[in-house]
Amino acid sequence: MTQKKRIFSGMQPTGFLTLGNYLGAMRNWVALQDEYDCVYSVVDLHSLTVRNEAKDLRQRRLSLLAQYIACGLDPEKNILFMQSHVSAHAELCWILSCYTYMGELSRMTQFKEKAAKQQDNINAGLFTYPILMAADILLYQTDLVPVGEDQKQHLELSRDIAERFNGIYGNVFKVPEPYIPKVGARIMSLQDPGSKMSKSDENANSYILLLDPPETIMRKFKRAVTDSEAVIRYDVKNKPGVSNLMSIYSSVTGKTLEQIENEFEGKGYGDFKTAVGEAVVETLRPIQEEYNKLMESKDYLQDLMKKGAEAAGRIAGKTLSKVYRKIGLA
Repeated sequence: MTQKKRIFSGMQPTGFLTLGNYLGAMRNWVALQDEYDCVYSVVDLHSLTVRNEAKDLRQRRLSLLAQYIACGLDPEKNILFMQSHVSAHAELCWILSCYTYMGELSRMTQFKEKAAKQQDNINAGLFTYPILMAADILLYQTDLVPVGEDQKQHLELSRDIAERFNGIYGNVFKVPEPYIPKVGARIMSLQDPGSKMSKSDENANSYILLLDPPETIMRKFKRAVTDSEAVIRYDVKNKPGVSNLMSIYSSVTGKTLEQIENEFEGKGYGDFKTAVGEAVVETLRPIQEEYNKLMESKDYLQDLMKKGAEAAGRIAGKTLSKVYRKIGLA
């Protein structure tokens, strides 16, 4: 029997997931769980590059784990765990930082973008963040990493670090490859369709949260930016707002763009926005119901975290032991 390839990915507990996170990433993760050996982490150590209230961070970590499961990640099929519960992440990060060059880190565009946003807190963690990401990936001898456009540079650095380390010490790490999903919806902001939908956007009308109540979802879609032509046609360059709504509608209904154009021929934007909103409400309803059940079962989530950390720790521990032996620490 051939061994399944391993996939690793994670999200920061920065709050609630958006519709963009779900359609662009989470739904793909769910589709992978039967075909691959999947390891999914709540990467809470990464979230320390910004200041957090301890109580809020605890709540957000648990909430993100519940959202993972509510979206369809089966704890029996995947390893789901808190990054901070497996100390090997922090240990390997330090070791790999001794094999990473300042010039490589200074070229990371995400550091420049984040530093510009938090000029009063440009900390060393923000600069070395990609090394921790490399440790996350390499600890699990990961074959494939699902990456969006904004993380490709970090994965390239992970590959460079792995190859450099292997070049010195032999075959220690698997060199991970990017996993490009067959269908990955890129969902844009409802208020600025030139930018990706993001929960860090200052305008709350620009994104749909997975846990937004139906009336909020409908209101946000009704306020979504369109244009003055009043024709439902897919044209990203000239009609970015309408095209984004069509992508969302297509993603949640399975209808093709051509079918959508035919469905709304002769109808106005009001009808179209209402239909998109209602389709999204129905898609998110079962996720929200499952999430609410899980958040009432804190003991279950705590038990899951413990089991997930033990399973992840067994894999990570083997890699870390090998690294320690190679560099002379064991």
